Amino acid sequence: MTRSQALVIAAHGRHYLVQAEIDGQQHKLHCVTRGKKSDVSVGDIVEYALTSKNQGVIEAITPRKTLLYRSDQYKSKMLAANLTQLLIVVATEPSFSDDLVSRALVAAESSGIKPHLILNKVDVTASLPKARERAGIYAGLGYPVHEVSAKTDPEGTRQLMHDLMQGQSTILIGQSGMGKSSLINLLIPDAEIATREISAALDTGKHTTTFTRLYQMDEKSYVIDSPGFQEFGLHHLSEGMLERAFPEFLPHLGNCKFYNCHHHAEPGCAILDAVKNGSITTMRHELFEQLVHESAQTIGY
Repeated sequence: MTRSQALVIAAHGRHYLVQAEIDGQQHKLHCVTRGKKSDVSVGDIVEYALTSKNQGVIEAITPRKTLLYRSDQYKSKMLAANLTQLLIVVATEPSFSDDLVSRALVAAESSGIKPHLILNKVDVTASLPKARERAGIYAGLGYPVHEVSAKTDPEGTRQLMHDLMQGQSTILIGQSGMGKSSLINLLIPDAEIATREISAALDTGKHTTTFTRLYQMDEKSYVIDSPGFQEFGLHHLSEGMLERAFPEFLPHLGNCKFYNCHHHAEPGCAILDAVKNGSITTMRHELFEQLVHESAQTIGY
């Protein structure tokens, strides 16, 4: 059987929907993997062989440029492959979780993916000053923060998001209630129809928001919508990977008294000195300690 390449646009269990060019036309194919392996991710470029007119089997995954995933003590979950940027959607109301935002930023840093914050619902003026203050913590670390209102300025919002995503492979993540679906619908007007088609093609019978899916914006740009989640475990990151995923730590690394400093309670720790003088916030240092603690609990997958 001859092998061709295709882009994975949705995944459900060990069933995948891929987009492939066959005889100059774009086709969506329902593919499975051989055996019990299911390490294919949305955004992967895979090699497949046709088994019937609209079905195939995935034979190989081409080398990935990036891979974003989250993990708890017991297992890891791939979110998407070959991403160039991550947009974290937060809102003026309901209140967003700093823990989730910070963890997503660490995940992006450790994966070589450029993160941005999208502050939605800026039309809710009563909650705006507090939300701006909280988003300002991340802006102060060098992360771009973009203010939008999908409700009162849909065209301006669509244009800003479109410009931001041009030539990029982007994933949107956010807790439920932040308005992520509204932003997707502005960018991809027929997103709901496309999602229903994907659900039918994969025969999931599941609620359409429970799986990750990719929408092609143009030849060089696509956006991946992931289900809303409330937790972002990073158990797979080692202590060394974690300390390098905090950009404000970088100027101080290597300046501690002990070369194997854990930045916990050691004398002469440059990171702890930076926390004392305010150049690293207590919130961020506490998150680092929490992530190191979680990483140490991991029992292997």
